[in-house]
Amino acid sequence: MKVAIGCDHGGLELKEGIVALLGSQGAEIIDMGTGGDCCSADGKPAAAGRPVSVDYPDYGAKVAGAVSAGEVDKGILVCGTGIGMSIVANKFPGVRAALCHDAFTARMSRMHNDANILAIGGRVTGREVALDMVNIWLSTPFEGGRHQRRLDKISDIEKSAR
Repeated sequence: MKVAIGCDHGGLELKEGIVALLGSQGAEIIDMGTGGDCCSADGKPAAAGRPVSVDYPDYGAKVAGAVSAGEVDKGILVCGTGIGMSIVANKFPGVRAALCHDAFTARMSRMHNDANILAIGGRVTGREVALDMVNIWLSTPFEGGRHQRRLDKISDIEKSAR
């Protein structure tokens, strides 16, 4: 599975944990930032232990663009709350980004909504909860059936809104 991942400064620490988890599981990871652009030259967070502020739309757009274009199978986005990233990602055709807070919402976003991007709040979701969510989200299949009919309606709305 090919997974694109991106974050802003508020999600940098959690993104690094997710990248390590996915790497240990053999996933092909496309890291779309942020990283060095919000850190000092030695890779450490700049200025008093905090990353330099970057703009979440830049990184959300990179990941959502890759998902929308079919370049990757799924995407994961992390910012402070996950809200901004989910808003950005859902502007792209064919993207179904779900902001999840726990194992249940992660599972349901896949089973019922066939979410192809997982958005997580790095400042509001504990590391272990987030890693559990990622595992569940990546391993949960879409149920189809009545849920496909609903996704088709969302696609129709997306097409008519252009």
